[in-house]
Amino acid sequence: MTLSSRQSTISTERVIVVKSQTRNIIIFVVIALVVFGGVVLGLTLTKDMGMSEEEITKEDAQQRMQTLMKGIAVSQVTPRKAAVSDDDVLSEEQELPDIASYPLTVEGQGEINIEIFSSPEKAGEDTDGWLNEVAERFNRDGITVNGKSASVSIRSVSSGLAVDYISSGKYLPDAITPSNEFWGKMLEAKKVKVTLKEKKLAGNTAGVLLSQSKYNEILEKYGSVNMKVISEATANNEIAMGYTNPFVSSTGMNFLVSTLYSYDADNLLSSKAVDGFKKFQENVPLVSFNTLQMRKSAESGSLDSFVMEYQLYYNDPSLKSDYVFTPFGVRHDNPLYAVGSLSADKNAVLEQFCAYCLTEDSQALAKQYGFNQNENYHSELPDNISGENLLKAQKLYKENKDSGKTIMAVFVADISGSMYGESINSLQTSLINSMQYINKNNYIGLVSYNSKVYINLPIAKFDINQQALFKGAVQDLDTNGQTATYDALVVALDMLQKASAEHPDAKPILFLLSDGEQNNGWSLNDIAPVLSASEIPVYSIGYNANIEALKRVSEINEAATINANSDDIIYQLKNLFNSEM
Repeated sequence: MTLSSRQSTISTERVIVVKSQTRNIIIFVVIALVVFGGVVLGLTLTKDMGMSEEEITKEDAQQRMQTLMKGIAVSQVTPRKAAVSDDDVLSEEQELPDIASYPLTVEGQGEINIEIFSSPEKAGEDTDGWLNEVAERFNRDGITVNGKSASVSIRSVSSGLAVDYISSGKYLPDAITPSNEFWGKMLEAKKVKVTLKEKKLAGNTAGVLLSQSKYNEILEKYGSVNMKVISEATANNEIAMGYTNPFVSSTGMNFLVSTLYSYDADNLLSSKAVDGFKKFQENVPLVSFNTLQMRKSAESGSLDSFVMEYQLYYNDPSLKSDYVFTPFGVRHDNPLYAVGSLSADKNAVLEQFCAYCLTEDSQALAKQYGFNQNENYHSELPDNISGENLLKAQKLYKENKDSGKTIMAVFVADISGSMYGESINSLQTSLINSMQYINKNNYIGLVSYNSKVYINLPIAKFDINQQALFKGAVQDLDTNGQTATYDALVVALDMLQKASAEHPDAKPILFLLSDGEQNNGWSLNDIAPVLSASEIPVYSIGYNANIEALKRVSEINEAATINANSDDIIYQLKNLFNSEM
């Protein structure tokens, strides 16, 4: 190889080496930049570790609130007083929906047919259908009375609602089988003739469900777990307890009485019992409108403990694996009562059906459905609790459930064009009638909305003056335009937060009354993080509604959604206010 050739080769190799080094440097730089960028991005994304778009700081929420408010057109309406009178109050019968709202689950076709009101856990669907199946078998078996074909019809109605239908005279079945004997005693106290035919159609108990970890913690500290211990631990803020509305729910009513009894075994209405209940109630985060709301709160981790019947617990494997069941109160043995004075033929059919329920086959079927499982439990409550005292216990609950803590609520009413007619009329009637169920020391405001948002009534104490302004504001609601639901919620939320600065001890609540449609203004995604950070529950009441849209709002902070038509919204709102207001 010549010198010039060798030099040329070396030069070429050097160029190749340089290019290779340059390429490596570039690759290194690129990798470094990618890594650096990833670190920066990671730090940016994780600086608020654990906060999703729906979980932001309260400081960020306040800033977003201001941004949201700037994009909303708000009008202030001058409220008008309307005289508050007894004419505003509907009778118990008028408050109740037509019985067609609760259709028959079994319809008998016999020449002699009796209708029975049944609590839903035995006249519902799937694992809640024991009494339905027994009734269908009875109707197929060709039973006769005095040569006439006999049959039964079953109507699924919650025990509290059944008592209201019967005591008001709105609708009278031939018989009733509530979950426990409290309701029969209350009917007697209301001067309704009922005759106990059977104390136990199918065995069941009410119980407190404690998470496994909380159960072990309480057991270790107190040495046992029973109703007295649970009451004490709740009062000491060691258990986050939830229970259902005692005006409607058998388990909720049983829990109320058992709690009072745990403080004074001699007199559940004594000042000692009431004082104990108040202390207990101060640390109860949730009296739920229904079992579904309570279950969702437990699933989210905001409750350690809640109440439920054993039959439902038995049929839910996830509950059995995650919670320990502790029975309390009177047994839920599904007694059977005749209502009023039945004809001889109807009485004979009822007695035959009662005997049919108690046959070996029917009782074995009951066990398959989850009944007759906890037969060794005996109630710690006395047998002689009167119906009069049970009614007084409900009243005591209503007066003391907030333990002196004020509720501050804003009603958010949909007045868009889709609410025209029956829906807006039902909204106005139900709100005005429900004024009687709002404690007068609470603070109330009203917002309405269509394409715009209107502050119809600023928040103020619900004294007679505010009641008159509230009634006038509700009466003056008029429908038109589009639907800016989430704009209205932001305005109401802003009102509550400002009022909370003046009343820091008050508990804020929002009530959204709508048909669920939304086609204007901010979206749910826009306001959800702010609503979540506020921790203020939004109870939604649907009027012939798109209920899924309302559920999404209420589920943000674990509130209930009521799906009602125009016929039953008055009764539903009454029960909601008895529970929350």
